[in-house]
Amino acid sequence: MTSVRLKFLRHPGWIGATLGVFVFATLCFTLLAPWQFRRHEEKKLTNATIEASAHSTPTPIDRLLRPDQQPGPDQEWHQVSMRGRYLDKGEVVLRLRVVQGQPAYEVLTPFELAGGGIAIVDRGYLTPGQNNSLPDYPAPPTGEVDLVARTHSDQVDRDNREPLRLDGRVQLYTADSQQVARVAGIQARPGVFSLSPDQPGLLKALPLPEVDLGPHLSYALQWLAFGAMAILAWGYYAWQEMSTGTPREKVNVARMLAQDEAAKH
Repeated sequence: MTSVRLKFLRHPGWIGATLGVFVFATLCFTLLAPWQFRRHEEKKLTNATIEASAHSTPTPIDRLLRPDQQPGPDQEWHQVSMRGRYLDKGEVVLRLRVVQGQPAYEVLTPFELAGGGIAIVDRGYLTPGQNNSLPDYPAPPTGEVDLVARTHSDQVDRDNREPLRLDGRVQLYTADSQQVARVAGIQARPGVFSLSPDQPGLLKALPLPEVDLGPHLSYALQWLAFGAMAILAWGYYAWQEMSTGTPREKVNVARMLAQDEAAKH
């Protein structure tokens, strides 16, 4: 009798619905929800790093990072100290930037370290002039200076856009130390270092990002709920089908029961 009631599961419509429900639920439980949980943990780590570095004592750059080391999640946003001089001839501008919701340019300048090597320093941002043109801005100071800056990993331009020259400056699309180095014809250490407030050569200091966990935890819980709801809905409708069946199925069941009775006699 039970096998008769479950015959509806062989119907193409039910086969497709069952596969769809369980594939969707599997994705919710094994991919979508875990991905959002990971994003939540990454955001927590970033926020903790930003908060910890806000008032921390700067670490000498070579103590935090090897000369060939790309800043990773554990070094991102840390404050570092460095001594050296600006190489303004290798300076470039980042275009199409957004700071606090407004269009901006950023200025990247090579900085020759007193202990050897060159770091790419983000001197801050500029507000565009008329027609989004690049405004005039002061050159970096000459001579040896001490700086405090925050570490950032290099950005990746997935469109592989080439540098261009506008308003008398070489302009790039991403903060990538190695692209700056190629344009300037120098060797630079990985990462970009944005100046902290009140530093020599600073234009307008880039603000720290808001310390906000975002919606990732709620999204993760929603995906878990969606997966569970899909299975529960499938179970409910399957139970309804088993309990009532369609008129055609009722006829089939009655016919089979009649055949069974006839066979007994």
